[in-house]
Amino acid sequence: MNPAAAESLPQVFEPDTDPEAPFQILRPDGTVDEALDPGLPPETLVDMHRHMLRARILEDRVTALQRQGRIGFHIGPPGEEACIVGPVMALEKTDWIMPSYREFPALFIRGVTLRSYLNNLFGNSEDPVKGRQMPDHWTARAHRIGSVSSPVGTQIPQAVGMAWAAQLQGSKEVALVYFGEGTSSQGDFHVGANFAGVFNTPAILLCRNNQWAISTPVERQTGSATFAQKALAYGIRGQRVDGNDVLAMYVATQQAAQHARQGLGPTLLEALTYRLGAHSTSDDPTSYRDEADVAPWRGRDPLDRFRTYLANKGLLDLEEDAALEKKIDQDLKALIKEVEKVPPPALETMFEGVYKDMPWHLKEQLEEAQASQGQGPSGH
Repeated sequence: MNPAAAESLPQVFEPDTDPEAPFQILRPDGTVDEALDPGLPPETLVDMHRHMLRARILEDRVTALQRQGRIGFHIGPPGEEACIVGPVMALEKTDWIMPSYREFPALFIRGVTLRSYLNNLFGNSEDPVKGRQMPDHWTARAHRIGSVSSPVGTQIPQAVGMAWAAQLQGSKEVALVYFGEGTSSQGDFHVGANFAGVFNTPAILLCRNNQWAISTPVERQTGSATFAQKALAYGIRGQRVDGNDVLAMYVATQQAAQHARQGLGPTLLEALTYRLGAHSTSDDPTSYRDEADVAPWRGRDPLDRFRTYLANKGLLDLEEDAALEKKIDQDLKALIKEVEKVPPPALETMFEGVYKDMPWHLKEQLEEAQASQGQGPSGH
């Protein structure tokens, strides 16, 4: 390992410290450790809150859409908003983000419109991927966000490869990849972390430890005390962070990015959080976990914690916040009505986008499909 990188390994892995203690700035009651408060501008703090609030409202509304049969599937981040919003806001817009599948708040932080996200949920003709993917399997290359993939872990080697490419080009770009603790049991995690360590790539491997990989509890996932300490095996920097503390997530990611830009290599961040809801709309968590185990985490809600912090700083009026919440929900309902009227993708989009020039056999298949639908040739 690079000697400088070795010196920068956090104290959390030293024998005389508690390896399970996460880095924290905001206490569970919303008060702050003034010595650690990063002193972010008021507008940045308010934006953080709005992004987390919109994510929570969107989660409730979109889940209702699926339950009503208006979309086919949804997977979201209730309770995990802080470990998504904080890291994305800490990065530069030139940095790459490789998502897992809960990170839709990242889209809006990077400038993707809510309408574009909803188009993907409905798989309509305005959907950027033309209905080829499941709902919540989005992509935004123009905003430096990779494509969501259902097979877990595939994004880890991809992100490390992107970071290596930036390194070879002499760029200061960083690649951040999200994955759950269950994904650490996949070979892709080992391949990505090992490559990152060997080649000292400017990558941030962000493990959202939400305690559950669908129905598999965290204690059945690993024999190590933490996921962050796995960094030692790969010769990289590692840190455990309170994933329900948006300020701690911001600072930890910012430090990891600076570490990478200085040529000191990758970081494995473990965001300690909890999945408050179901894994997805296809899941019923009451069949495998006790609500009594969930209740303490509801008291550590990242939105409530950050609301208290902002109110204490005089940056948030709770009545105004309630009005904002109502407006976001009303605007969302109105936009859903508009998007629901958008027609489905045209038939020919099934055959486009695979080759630069459509080969003869696909042209024949397209013509057959059009004929079966009573349509004339499209001119391909």
